Amino acid sequence: MSTLVSMAAFALAASISPGPVNVVALGAGARFGLRAGLRHVGGATIGFTLLLLLCGLGLQAALAQWPGALGVIRGSGVAFLLWMAWRLACDDGRLATDGPLRAPSFRVGAVMQWLNPKAWLAAVAGMGAYAADGDLGQVWLFTGIYFVVCYLSVGCWAWAGARLRGHLAAPARMRAFNRTMAGLLVGSAAWLLLEA
Repeated sequence: MSTLVSMAAFALAASISPGPVNVVALGAGARFGLRAGLRHVGGATIGFTLLLLLCGLGLQAALAQWPGALGVIRGSGVAFLLWMAWRLACDDGRLATDGPLRAPSFRVGAVMQWLNPKAWLAAVAGMGAYAADGDLGQVWLFTGIYFVVCYLSVGCWAWAGARLRGHLAAPARMRAFNRTMAGLLVGSAAWLLLEA
């Protein structure tokens, strides 16, 4: 039983802590509501658990053969975060416009995890800690626990954003919120560069 609790605690600490995926979930909930935010949450959860599972099945060993691959992933992730931050910073803050607004999709949530160095570190470290011997039962158990914890954790961020939605109805407040979220994404990108 203590291994299960330890796995869940690791998953919770890695999933609920601030990071780019959670910042986007918060923003999606605030801007588009909980239902739209949950599409991003579902994609992020599936994307991460697939990454985690593949690491458990040997992806981290393959990456060790190509050390430059992690640098490419980190660089792509930083570029993606900066692009998202730019889009948020330029947003006018209006919740309703003449043109269609697009909430972060399931696909964006999944791709974000594969471009998120924090996700790669969590997947490699987690599988290294709980399934280093390659025991398939442990790999699947940890992946299943992580799926549930990740969905609930990222979902909490989307829910918090949705709760802020009424407060952010005024364009000036939404602009300030968007620029704060953009700043957090830039901060995440800077942290990823410093960790390189």
